[in-house]
Amino acid sequence: MERLTCVLGRRSVRKYTDEPVSKEQEELLLSAGFSAPSARNARPWEFIVVRDRGRLAELSTVRQYWGMLKNAALSIVVCANLRDYPGTHKDFFIQDCAAATQNILVAAEGIGLGAVWLGCYPTEEGPAGVRRILGVPEDIIPFSVISIGHPAEHAKPHPEIAVDRVHHEQY
Repeated sequence: MERLTCVLGRRSVRKYTDEPVSKEQEELLLSAGFSAPSARNARPWEFIVVRDRGRLAELSTVRQYWGMLKNAALSIVVCANLRDYPGTHKDFFIQDCAAATQNILVAAEGIGLGAVWLGCYPTEEGPAGVRRILGVPEDIIPFSVISIGHPAEHAKPHPEIAVDRVHHEQY
């Protein structure tokens, strides 16, 4: 159980201290994102790291619940580049980018940072706003925005298992 604390203890963190995230921590988060599984090993993700206070403030206005970006130390935007995605598997980018996003969230917990997944795709305003602010080309899909910083709050972990949602052998 102790080895799973970065998974079982992970919670969405929306309030941060002023302490910066180090370059080493940033690289660990990116390594976690690049280590995610993907369909047919397509690895469609690209990451945009945003530290600039002005850009973070601009991003915070794109969607109603993105306000915490104003106080984040950094943000990682997970994007899907489908240019070279294999044949009929293009829609699997959703799972691939979700896996990369989750890896970054779990890694953040594991190195003592707080993070929250901000929904971007499949809404229209999320990707459009990210494209406008960060200069993302039209053929690249901004999938998720991760707000990251040193936590100023610590929430209790969720219950481990919701037994009423577990089925064995059949529904």
